[in-house]
Amino acid sequence: MKVLVIPEDVRKDQYMLKPIIQALFKYLSQSQVTVEICQNPRFRGVSQVLKWENIERILQQNKWQVDLFLIVVDRDCEADRQTALQNLERKAELVLNNQAKLLIAENAWQEMEVWVLAGFGDLPNDWSWQAIRAERDPKEAYFYPFAAIKGVLNS
Repeated sequence: MKVLVIPEDVRKDQYMLKPIIQALFKYLSQSQVTVEICQNPRFRGVSQVLKWENIERILQQNKWQVDLFLIVVDRDCEADRQTALQNLERKAELVLNNQAKLLIAENAWQEMEVWVLAGFGDLPNDWSWQAIRAERDPKEAYFYPFAAIKGVLNS
């Protein structure tokens, strides 16, 4: 199976999303999965990803070689973000036309960097998941300090 991940900003997000999605399929015992990150177009923000014309173009160009399209964006405290993503899923059903292809669109709570933190079991003792998930800006409040602790902040 071939999976194409469509991030909101490929420059940074690809380095988080590819290993997370690969680990997900490994956990599901799906070893015959190839995960690729959409490089064309190279979106620079969620507003570009949420435009149906952009997603439709990706589907049309890749539906013959991709089995699963995953749109992954940050939630960024936007209450209606999930509705916009569900609309993309519905429109994609018509383009993919029951060809055993699928588009799934999801928003990370609050940001993908929280997913990275979830993969670590050694977070600082004074951090709680309740606080991390409630934080409006978890990248700045938790991810950057954690990356600094691990010595990878500017890698």
